[in-house]
Amino acid sequence: MIGPPLSSAPGVLTIDAAALADNWRLLARRAAPGDCAAVVKANGYGLGIEAVAPPLYAAGCRVFFVAQISEGKSLRALLPEADARIYVLNGLEAKADPLADYSAFRLAPAIGGAAELERWAAFARAQARAPAAALHLDTGMNRLGFASLETLRAAVAAAGESGADLLMSHFVSSERPDDPLNALQIARFAAARAAFPTLRTSLANSSGLFLPGLPAYDLGRPGYALYGGNPTPGRPNPMKPVAALDVAIQQIRWIEKGETCGYNGQWTAGRRTRLATLLAGYADGLPRGAGFVDGRDGAEVEIAGRRCPLVGRVSMDLIIADVTDLPESAARPGEYARLFGGEVSLDEFAERAGTIGYTVLTGLSRRYARRVVGA
Repeated sequence: MIGPPLSSAPGVLTIDAAALADNWRLLARRAAPGDCAAVVKANGYGLGIEAVAPPLYAAGCRVFFVAQISEGKSLRALLPEADARIYVLNGLEAKADPLADYSAFRLAPAIGGAAELERWAAFARAQARAPAAALHLDTGMNRLGFASLETLRAAVAAAGESGADLLMSHFVSSERPDDPLNALQIARFAAARAAFPTLRTSLANSSGLFLPGLPAYDLGRPGYALYGGNPTPGRPNPMKPVAALDVAIQQIRWIEKGETCGYNGQWTAGRRTRLATLLAGYADGLPRGAGFVDGRDGAEVEIAGRRCPLVGRVSMDLIIADVTDLPESAARPGEYARLFGGEVSLDEFAERAGTIGYTVLTGLSRRYARRVVGA
């Protein structure tokens, strides 16, 4: 059990390590003949890096990506093995001077600019053995990375030996197979690949691994799909569910037709209604607008095997479910409502709550006890 003890936690996040490992294996088959990495940034997409990294390593994953150097340090403590490569996607953090930490913790930054590369190359040359790094080419995101192949070529020529062993970029819209930007990015990356033939290459994220006709690269880089999110929106989800969130019922009450519930009275009972107040709210990562309100539908949760709508505005620490259609014996204080991971999938819950599954996962509260099964 990770986090607070089950006896005092308002909810339980169950993480299926076997499903996580199976998802990585499926994605590794998609990445073949290249290798398959795992993106474990944002505390393992909210599930807990200590819960997800060891099962992924045990399944055969040897390359991991985090966003920040602090995440890389935490991951290295979990994966001290020499064959575990850890790349830091945000590159060299400009606000500090963490170069010695990159070396000490064997972290490889994703270098995305000329000044960054010059700084790293000078550091690498001073080491007995040049530490690894990635070169990040921006092919359309306009976020991080070298702005063009020409600027990357010039920076590499000026910097000299840097220890770079990977060339990477990132899809803008790979979850939309028909988006013409996919083909444009693939073409730009192909030109960079030809310019740096000795570097391993990585372009495909979760959805990218499912793009038809995607060229074979050396390293797939999935994140969301590992944790059960659908990499093919609008089509059946090929991934196994990994996370299930159960929160406790705190109180049950009846209200009369015409009464409202929640802040600003935005949901009105159309009949005599039985309400269950659950111990989770927007402080726990739930979108404030997840509930049904007058004139707009919202998310549903599973209680006693049945779907029940969330109603009214989500509070900081509480949400309300309409359990009128359940037998009175089926919903009692101390019992659980499953927000997602059962009858209601993660992606469905997120969509009906007005957000995306990434946001729901990465916002999961540390108030929840985290239970790992299937390890």
